[in-house]
Amino acid sequence: MYKRMSAVLFPLTLILLIGALVWGYQENQEKNAVLLKAENQYQRSFHDLSYHMERLHGELGNVLAVSSTSDGMHRKSLTNVWRITSQAQSEINQLPLTLLPFSKTEEFLSKISNFSYKAAVRDYKTKPISDGEMKNLKALYKNSGEISKNLQEVQHKVITNHLRWMDVESALATEKKAEDNTIIDGFKTVDKRVSAYPELNWGPSVASVYNKRAVKKLNGPPVSPEDIRRKALKYADLGSGAKVHVTENGKGTEWESYTATVSGANEIVSMDFTKKGGLLISYHNDREVGAPKVSMDDAVVKAGEFLKRKGYSNMTPVSADRYGNMGNFTFVTKQNGVLIYPEKITVRVGLDNGHATGFQSSDYVNEHQEKNRKITKPRMSLAEVRKKLNPDLRETYNRLALIENDEGQEVLTYEFGGRINGSKYRLYLNADTGIEESVEEIRTPSGAQKK
Repeated sequence: MYKRMSAVLFPLTLILLIGALVWGYQENQEKNAVLLKAENQYQRSFHDLSYHMERLHGELGNVLAVSSTSDGMHRKSLTNVWRITSQAQSEINQLPLTLLPFSKTEEFLSKISNFSYKAAVRDYKTKPISDGEMKNLKALYKNSGEISKNLQEVQHKVITNHLRWMDVESALATEKKAEDNTIIDGFKTVDKRVSAYPELNWGPSVASVYNKRAVKKLNGPPVSPEDIRRKALKYADLGSGAKVHVTENGKGTEWESYTATVSGANEIVSMDFTKKGGLLISYHNDREVGAPKVSMDDAVVKAGEFLKRKGYSNMTPVSADRYGNMGNFTFVTKQNGVLIYPEKITVRVGLDNGHATGFQSSDYVNEHQEKNRKITKPRMSLAEVRKKLNPDLRETYNRLALIENDEGQEVLTYEFGGRINGSKYRLYLNADTGIEESVEEIRTPSGAQKK
């Protein structure tokens, strides 16, 4: 009996053992194939990065080699600089450097990209390259040469010593020191040297991309938690029996604020206030929104009434979107017939009863000016600017609007709304020169309905 069982089980066990060995071998082969593919990807990205940094250095040299009054060559070379830096940024993102300090180099490339793009697309006849920009280009030429040289040194060691990027990834992921830290040390050295470069004056167009919004211009003295408690009860309007809990945020930083949670009988309202001046930044009512019964036209009126009750007057709706049973409305300040887009407030309304459920006013809080802005009269008439529109655009409205341009400067524009190529657009043309300051397609988000 035992002989019969062994005669059956032994071949079966042998077959299972062989199957397990084959399966393990195949799994190991597949794993090695994945690792090899990843290693090849890393190696290609690294060598491409080194190549493009060398190209960047050469292209910046081309900009400096021609006359400062050159138009076409400057435009061509700066466009190439923008393209090459964008490729270099992409290659850095493909390397396993997430845990490695390389932010200074990435920021340096980002600023070169923005600087070169904005310089390449402007009109050199009215705004040629300035002495300051030429000084920047010389510094960038020198710095990019140093970065290229450092990366080439790392590249030479990688090729000579057959170093693997997978070892780098493993070392960074486990926070252990790799046997050969040549690659890690090389990138740390590059980033350390970049951080030591003197800060350049990139100009307002580039600086506006990186400058964080300051809260120093907010008016009013710091307020106490008790002040916020009284304000929160007033804004929530949930009755005298409501309870308030106030939390202080960012203590000791430039961005100090308060969060107030007001609990009523059936609703809870959460609000954020600035510590300086006690200004309302956001408002959220977590009530359950029922089936829609209020039209978008009626809802935008109720949103405007909500703003007036909260102390925001002279606000005009400029856009409306519907998401299921919710309506989102954007309002801006209106001054002497001009829309002030930097002073923007967004209100979310429940379409079941038209009551506001959300409110966001950080743009308004940071950009609002107590005294009216000084807005000069347009140098060009509406008819003159309209001639610069695409003749195929079917204009539906026009109005004066103050917006921020790419350089972070406020400019007066004529805003035109219209249709072309089956889509809706808003175009903002400078009221003094007729130049297009901004063009945006009016898209309907997924699940949303335009008013």
